[in-house]
Amino acid sequence: MTVTIYGIKNCDTMKKARNWLDSRGTSYDFHDYKVEGIDRAQLERWCAQLGWETLLNRSGTTFRKLDEADKQDLTAEKAIALMLRQPSMIKRPVLDADGRLLVGFKPELYEAAFGA
Repeated sequence: MTVTIYGIKNCDTMKKARNWLDSRGTSYDFHDYKVEGIDRAQLERWCAQLGWETLLNRSGTTFRKLDEADKQDLTAEKAIALMLRQPSMIKRPVLDADGRLLVGFKPELYEAAFGA
Protein backbone atom coordinates (compact mmCIF):
# COMPACT_ATOMS: atom_id res chain seq x y z
CA MET A 1 0.00 0.00 0.00
CA THR A 2 1.27 3.45 -0.93
CA VAL A 3 0.56 6.02 1.78
CA THR A 4 1.22 9.75 1.68
CA ILE A 5 0.30 12.10 4.49
CA TYR A 6 -0.04 15.79 3.63
CA GLY A 7 0.18 18.63 6.10
CA ILE A 8 2.48 20.85 8.11
CA LYS A 9 5.29 19.41 10.20
CA ASN A 10 4.58 21.17 13.51
CA CYS A 11 0.79 20.76 13.54
CA ASP A 12 -0.38 18.86 16.65
CA THR A 13 -2.96 16.86 14.70
CA MET A 14 -0.29 15.91 12.18
CA LYS A 15 1.92 14.69 15.01
CA LYS A 16 -0.90 12.48 16.33
CA ALA A 17 -1.54 11.00 12.90
CA ARG A 18 2.15 10.36 12.22
CA ASN A 19 2.59 8.81 15.68
CA TRP A 20 -0.38 6.54 15.00
CA LEU A 21 1.13 5.40 11.69
CA ASP A 22 4.59 5.00 13.23
CA SER A 23 3.30 2.96 16.18
CA ARG A 24 1.75 0.48 13.76
CA GLY A 25 4.78 0.25 11.52
CA THR A 26 2.97 1.80 8.56
CA SER A 27 5.44 3.33 6.13
CA TYR A 28 4.42 6.59 4.48
CA ASP A 29 5.73 9.59 2.63
CA PHE A 30 5.27 12.98 4.26
CA HIS A 31 4.43 15.99 2.08
CA ASP A 32 4.91 19.28 3.93
CA TYR A 33 2.82 22.06 2.38
CA LYS A 34 5.08 24.77 3.78
CA VAL A 35 8.18 23.21 2.19
CA GLU A 36 6.83 21.59 -0.98
CA GLY A 37 3.62 23.55 -1.58
CA ILE A 38 0.57 21.98 -3.21
CA ASP A 39 -0.53 22.18 -6.82
CA ARG A 40 -3.88 23.14 -8.26
CA ALA A 41 -4.46 19.76 -9.93
CA GLN A 42 -4.03 17.96 -6.61
CA LEU A 43 -6.47 20.28 -4.82
CA GLU A 44 -8.98 19.97 -7.65
CA ARG A 45 -8.84 16.15 -7.44
CA TRP A 46 -9.32 16.27 -3.68
CA CYS A 47 -12.23 18.71 -3.99
CA ALA A 48 -13.86 16.53 -6.64
CA GLN A 49 -13.58 13.51 -4.36
CA LEU A 50 -14.28 15.10 -0.96
CA GLY A 51 -15.81 18.50 -1.60
CA TRP A 52 -14.04 21.81 -0.99
CA GLU A 53 -16.07 22.28 2.18
CA THR A 54 -14.30 19.28 3.71
CA LEU A 55 -10.84 20.53 2.79
CA LEU A 56 -11.05 24.22 3.70
CA ASN A 57 -10.08 24.80 7.32
CA ARG A 58 -12.40 27.62 8.34
CA SER A 59 -11.59 27.30 12.04
CA GLY A 60 -7.87 28.02 11.73
CA THR A 61 -6.27 31.39 12.40
CA THR A 62 -5.20 31.85 8.77
CA PHE A 63 -8.82 31.74 7.58
CA ARG A 64 -10.09 33.84 10.46
CA LYS A 65 -7.56 36.58 9.63
CA LEU A 66 -8.80 36.92 6.05
CA ASP A 67 -10.66 40.02 4.95
CA GLU A 68 -14.40 39.53 5.16
CA ALA A 69 -14.65 39.86 1.38
CA ASP A 70 -12.42 36.78 0.96
CA LYS A 71 -14.64 34.77 3.32
CA GLN A 72 -17.90 35.68 1.60
CA ASP A 73 -19.56 33.84 -1.29
CA LEU A 74 -17.16 30.91 -1.23
CA THR A 75 -17.16 28.58 -4.22
CA ALA A 76 -14.90 25.68 -5.11
CA GLU A 77 -12.77 27.94 -7.32
CA LYS A 78 -12.43 30.61 -4.65
CA ALA A 79 -11.65 28.03 -1.93
CA ILE A 80 -8.99 26.40 -4.11
CA ALA A 81 -7.41 29.81 -4.79
CA LEU A 82 -7.33 30.53 -1.04
CA MET A 83 -5.76 27.14 -0.25
CA LEU A 84 -3.15 27.57 -2.99
CA ARG A 85 -2.23 31.00 -1.66
CA GLN A 86 -2.17 29.81 1.97
CA PRO A 87 -1.77 25.99 2.24
CA SER A 88 -2.26 26.23 6.00
CA MET A 89 -5.97 26.68 5.16
CA ILE A 90 -6.11 23.02 4.08
CA LYS A 91 -7.40 20.80 6.87
CA ARG A 92 -4.74 18.50 8.24
CA PRO A 93 -3.78 15.87 7.72
CA VAL A 94 -4.90 14.68 4.34
CA LEU A 95 -3.95 11.04 4.12
CA ASP A 96 -3.88 9.28 0.75
CA ALA A 97 -3.79 5.49 1.04
CA ASP A 98 -3.82 4.07 -2.50
CA GLY A 99 -6.27 6.77 -3.59
CA ARG A 100 -8.52 6.55 -0.53
CA LEU A 101 -8.52 9.96 1.17
CA LEU A 102 -8.97 10.67 4.87
CA VAL A 103 -9.10 14.23 6.18
CA GLY A 104 -8.27 15.03 9.78
CA PHE A 105 -7.17 12.47 12.33
CA LYS A 106 -9.55 10.16 14.11
CA PRO A 107 -8.02 6.89 15.31
CA GLU A 108 -11.17 4.94 14.49
CA LEU A 109 -11.06 6.05 10.84
CA TYR A 110 -7.38 5.14 10.57
CA GLU A 111 -8.08 1.76 12.15
CA ALA A 112 -10.84 1.13 9.61
CA ALA A 113 -8.48 2.05 6.77
CA PHE A 114 -5.42 0.15 8.02
CA GLY A 115 -6.75 -2.44 10.41
CA ALA A 116 -6.49 -2.31 14.20
